[in-house]
Amino acid sequence: MNNRSLTIRLDEELEQGLEAACAETGRSRGEIVRDALRRQLQLMRFEQLRRQALPFGEAAGWLTDDDVFAAVS
Repeated sequence: MNNRSLTIRLDEELEQGLEAACAETGRSRGEIVRDALRRQLQLMRFEQLRRQALPFGEAAGWLTDDDVFAAVS
């Protein structure tokens, strides 16, 4: 794997939260930041796919999450 580095600036509150998470979990700053970035990218991809699928769901009469859950359960 070809690793790359990235420099980011954190405000004091975010840095304190990151340090607390490191101390609590025993994980490194890099591990926590990489995990957070992976989760954010997955969330953004999910939201993009949901926006693309929304017109098809609406055409099928699915207007809410409850409509979808009722149809698949």
